[in-house]
Amino acid sequence: MSAAEPSRLRPPEPAPPGPPEPVLLGPLEPTVIAPSPATVVLAEDNVLLREGLVSLLERFGFAVPAAVSDPDELLSAVAAHRPNLVLTDVRMPPGFRDEGLRAAIELRRRQPRLPVMVLSQYVEQVYASQLLADGEHGLGYLLKDRITDVRTLIAALREVLAGGTVIDPEVVRRLLFRRREPLERLTDRERETLALMAQGRSNVAIADELVIAEATVAKHIRSLFDKLDLPPTATDHRRVLAVITYLQQEEESQG
Repeated sequence: MSAAEPSRLRPPEPAPPGPPEPVLLGPLEPTVIAPSPATVVLAEDNVLLREGLVSLLERFGFAVPAAVSDPDELLSAVAAHRPNLVLTDVRMPPGFRDEGLRAAIELRRRQPRLPVMVLSQYVEQVYASQLLADGEHGLGYLLKDRITDVRTLIAALREVLAGGTVIDPEVVRRLLFRRREPLERLTDRERETLALMAQGRSNVAIADELVIAEATVAKHIRSLFDKLDLPPTATDHRRVLAVITYLQQEEESQG
C-alpha cells in the first residue's frame, strides 16, 4: 500500500462477552415446605407386634421416634419427643394388668389435649372409664382382635389425631355392662363358685362340690375377680373382697 492511498482500518474486535444482564423478578414466592409426618410414640411389650406396628405406621406416613415396652419408658419417651399421638397397649410389665392404661391417664393429666389411642385385647373397665371420661379431644380405644383391616386402624388413628373420639362398640358394651349390679355380670357357674367361696370352701372342695376340675374352679375365680373389678394388688385379699361383695348383695336382696 502506497503512502498516497488511504489507510484501510480493520473493524474493531468484538468486545468479550460480559456478565449477563440481570433478570428483574417480581416478589419472591415463599418457599413451600412439605408438612412433617405426624409423630407417634408406641408402647407395646410384645416385640414382634411392636416392630410390626412400627413398620405399618411408617408405611402409612407416620414417624415413630420411639417404640417402648413398659409404662416408665412411655412417659420418658413422650417427654423427650413430644409426639402428636400416643398408641399404647393396656397390659405391660411389670404386672401385666393395667400399666399402659394408667400411663395414658397420667399423660392426659400432664397434656390434656394429647391424642391417645389404646390398642389392646382387654377392656380394663375402671381405668378405661376414667380415661374416656377425662375429655372428648383425641381419644380412642380399640380391641386388637376386632381389627380385620389395617386401614381401619389407620383411619382411627387419623381421626384421633384430628381430635376425634373412636371407641370400639364392644368397649362401650362392656363399660355399660359394668354399671349393672356386680353379681349380675357373673355366669351361673361363677355365682355358684362365689357362693361356695362365701362358705369358706377351698378350691379343692369347690371342685368336688361342683364335680369339675380344680383348674376350672381357678378359671371361674379369675373370671369373677375381673367382673367384680378386683385386680391383684399387694395390699388387698381379692377372695375376701369378692365374698364381701356377695354377702352384701345377698343381704340387700333379702332386705
